[in-house]
Amino acid sequence: MQTMPAHAAHHDDREIETLEEFDATVSARGTLAGHRVQAVDLTDRTRDLLTTDTAGAVFLGCAMREEAAAKVRADGALVFPPVPDLPFDPYRGHVYSPDELFESLADGYEATPDARAYAWFQRTKADGDIYASMLRAVHDDSVSDALDELLSGARVVGVMGGHAMARGTQEYAGAARLGRELARAGFTVATGGGPGAMEAANLGAHAAPFGDEMLTESLELLAKAPHFTPSITQWATAAFEIRTRWPQGGRSVGIPTWFYGHEPPNAFASHIAKYFANATREDGLLARSDAGVVFLPGAAGTVQEIFDNATPNYYESRGEPTPMVLVNRAHWTEKLPTWPLLQSLARGRSMEARIALVERIEEAPEALKRLGG
Repeated sequence: MQTMPAHAAHHDDREIETLEEFDATVSARGTLAGHRVQAVDLTDRTRDLLTTDTAGAVFLGCAMREEAAAKVRADGALVFPPVPDLPFDPYRGHVYSPDELFESLADGYEATPDARAYAWFQRTKADGDIYASMLRAVHDDSVSDALDELLSGARVVGVMGGHAMARGTQEYAGAARLGRELARAGFTVATGGGPGAMEAANLGAHAAPFGDEMLTESLELLAKAPHFTPSITQWATAAFEIRTRWPQGGRSVGIPTWFYGHEPPNAFASHIAKYFANATREDGLLARSDAGVVFLPGAAGTVQEIFDNATPNYYESRGEPTPMVLVNRAHWTEKLPTWPLLQSLARGRSMEARIALVERIEEAPEALKRLGG
């Protein structure tokens, strides 16, 4: 069964992201000089802060008592205090979980941190306030840092596809089986984190440790709330019912954005790296899919992702080209004829041996293996 490295095993050992790490560092090293402390509540650690050297340390969004803050500043530390009344933490040390983003779902989707962060974004993005745009940038950078730590050492396969694919369809079931097979083969599935094809692949990864009948039952239950419109609340509640029935599923990553606010994140990704900036999110998702990407039928967004992925493969700007598997001949040669262009680009270059077009979703894992050498 696929594993993801234990969190924090690979982050810079001067980075402190939990109270446990803070206590361990103070007792083992006796100093916090030069350390980075990220989003840790230090209100009950005043004595430690008063008696420990904090020269050159940086405290990002750490609550602390006034006397402690004054002392660490006098030591020459930088203190970026928590920002009051924000629906998100810009300095967060970890990616999100579905439970965190959908907290208060019982009161309706509008009450969740996910919906509140989107509402804040809508309010602030048009007014050109440097402070709000800085907070968004700091948040996104913190999320990228946490995602790198999470995925360190994992073999990541991206699954791309449209949000329009409804639960209860053959296509959705196929995308879920793909996610399950990739997870069982030891890959970490990464998607754009939204509904449709993305949700299906994350659901499949969640289903990986269970018997095959679990996915069959889940697909039937989900078909009762086929789409996230008209009610995100019902759509998300159906997913949480499955997660409650089958907890401890396989791990996978969703990388969505508040830029598409009409589109909620799906609850089947065990880890969610959600961004304000869509460009950062797109590039990060593809750059981290180091074991290849499967492109299911989609529209403009998926076409964009194909060429966002093809360009670094063409120039080899990220090193060796990574495998690209397009699924559904008619879709990618007639409806949106992306494949002929991709073939022409690849001709005579090393990426030529790393691209494939397959008819059926079931052929994708085998194609990935073949292309990955």
